[in-house]
Amino acid sequence: MRLLIAFIFLSFAGAVQAQHPVTFLNRQDALDVRMGLNRYPVLTSSYNNIKSQVDAWLGKDVDVPYPKDPAGGYTHDRHKANYILMFNAGLLYNITGDRRYATLVKDILLKYAVLNPALSKHPQATSSSPGHIFWQALNDANWLVYAGIAYDLVHNSLTSAERKRIEEGAFKPEVEYLTKDLASWFDLIHNHGVWACAGVGIVGIATDNKDYVDMALYGTKKDGKSGFLAQLDGLFSPDGYYTEGPYYVRYAILPYYLFANALHRSRPTLGIFRHRDSILRKALLAGLQQTNLDGTFFPLNDALKEKDYTTNELVTAVDIAWDVYGRDSALLYVAGKQNQVLLSRGGASIAKEMATSKKMPDAYPYRSIEYTDGVKGDEGGISLLRAGAGNDLTTLIYKYSAHGLSHGHFDKLNFNLFDKGNEIISDYGSVRFIGVEQKYGGRYLPENTKYASQTIAHNTLVVDENSHFNGKEEIGEKYHSDKVFSDISRKAVQVVAAKEENAYSGVKMNRTLYLLDMPGGQRLVADLFKVKSAAKHQYDLPFHYKGHLISAGTKYEAFTRQQQALGEKNGYQFLWKEAQANVNDTLAQLTFLNGRTYYSISSLIRGKASLFFTRSGAGDPNFNVRHEPSYIIRQQTDNATFVNVVEIHGKFDPVAEFSSGAYSAVKQIKLLTDTEAYTVAEIMIGGKRLLIAQANADAKAGTRHQLPDVGNWQGPYAVWYDGKQL
Repeated sequence: MRLLIAFIFLSFAGAVQAQHPVTFLNRQDALDVRMGLNRYPVLTSSYNNIKSQVDAWLGKDVDVPYPKDPAGGYTHDRHKANYILMFNAGLLYNITGDRRYATLVKDILLKYAVLNPALSKHPQATSSSPGHIFWQALNDANWLVYAGIAYDLVHNSLTSAERKRIEEGAFKPEVEYLTKDLASWFDLIHNHGVWACAGVGIVGIATDNKDYVDMALYGTKKDGKSGFLAQLDGLFSPDGYYTEGPYYVRYAILPYYLFANALHRSRPTLGIFRHRDSILRKALLAGLQQTNLDGTFFPLNDALKEKDYTTNELVTAVDIAWDVYGRDSALLYVAGKQNQVLLSRGGASIAKEMATSKKMPDAYPYRSIEYTDGVKGDEGGISLLRAGAGNDLTTLIYKYSAHGLSHGHFDKLNFNLFDKGNEIISDYGSVRFIGVEQKYGGRYLPENTKYASQTIAHNTLVVDENSHFNGKEEIGEKYHSDKVFSDISRKAVQVVAAKEENAYSGVKMNRTLYLLDMPGGQRLVADLFKVKSAAKHQYDLPFHYKGHLISAGTKYEAFTRQQQALGEKNGYQFLWKEAQANVNDTLAQLTFLNGRTYYSISSLIRGKASLFFTRSGAGDPNFNVRHEPSYIIRQQTDNATFVNVVEIHGKFDPVAEFSSGAYSAVKQIKLLTDTEAYTVAEIMIGGKRLLIAQANADAKAGTRHQLPDVGNWQGPYAVWYDGKQL
């Protein structure tokens, strides 16, 4: 029977005492891990990997250098390696009982007890929240999380004098710096704040300091307007969407889960994992749904495309969630891909399941799903429309959310497309080489705000070459887009309509995206983008695509000897104008090859328009920006309706040297009706007619509509193909 740990809360001297260790695991948990070794392969390999890394430092002097380098530099990486080394050594001490591991942790912490009181602003600091040990305070908070757990893990091996030296020298200066000198940063509702609260709170639990824990929970003023509970309430929508996007829920999920785990053990009456209808479970599952087939997180807002769910953050969250929320086949699948577990109760349990399960899940259960944004779920959201299964999965992402705090992009009504695991209609993500010192110390590069976050770097409408909200975060944070209607319940037709009326003064935008999985296996995206204005504007609608251009259906002039940037500001200065076509009343088409599949963008051009073939990389003497192609439709008008079809077709076999279906089947696009009340688009695919009818003024599900030469239908939309309603 599992041992019970008694938690004794003392009211005197402002202290809270608990049996140690308690922040990450207890003695019984350590015993469970030890009993599972050599029985469960993933647990054994995870243990051996950590042991080999830590054993290499036994009996050696670990450098605790005076900080001087930015991210990627020696001192930065050494301090980061030190807190991971301490954490792992503390785990090994509890699992093996070998005091050499405790001594290793103690010796490193005693060095920090000498270093930390002498530190001031880091010499490479560039932000308003500079660190002491690292260039930014965020990394100091990372250090507190792991060093705090490590201290708790070896607490019982230390003398009272050693504890005092470590608590007063290593921890107190850091905690006071974050909670006093950087109080406004600590109290910020942001992923930085999550890390700060977790760091101070875990140290508080490890050192039996109630004041630290209360500041972590309720903010520096302890009024509940900030702190960990406010972070849980303020950064997630009710269904678990994280306002900064999936890449950043990946980063924030670790301190959320580690501190919640410590609170779960030290303050069980708080019920932290049940808080807000188990918001941490929803957050983890929502984050996992926002990944591609290879586990990489969809690159919304600031994001590095290489990050996937095998990262340490997700290993931590998955194993703790398995422990506190129970068995979940979806988590089991992810754990199988991670192929490592925590040396914890949850890690041992999931390793046992992996070893004894008769059949491991063969795929993650991706599905069409929608998430709201905002604390109350009333600030727009995102929709993930999916068709197919397994490696033939198509995912259409439609983003109509709030801005996303300081990591948000100016991309209202933006969409991205993934197919067969490949990014097809792409989002740049962020301009950053994390951990690479040569690239601005591994920090965000200037081009991140100058290009990657600007509207032209996305697949949505740009008016007069200005970004949404004039590219100002403080304005963008005040507004959000709104969903008009959606239907993701059907296999053949999935649809989402959303509107944005604040990005530009006097301009109203409404975009409806259809993911169609039609008879015969045809799959395409139909995009109806309506824009209204009383004044004439320049409208640019870009499509950033991944792949090699195969053909263009219009004659163009290629600028092969000399090229110019498309514009001078708002991201345009980073786009080379490689070719241009001037067209009038036509069907424009672009076909490109990605992997072994062809993709075509077919566009209805009404009146005069210019088509630009562009590539990022202009105005970039330091070669910080990836060179990626895009295709931009430009029109000068007041009101406009853009109709575009993204078609998935054909196969390419470079081994057999064989192509099939390499040409677009879209032969014609017409707008049969385009009024305040209705929009009806006719798309001829081969010799068959695809008809999309949409009610613009009435999105009620029960309203019946009828148009001559179209037919009648109920609800805000209807789709017919080859004479039959889909």
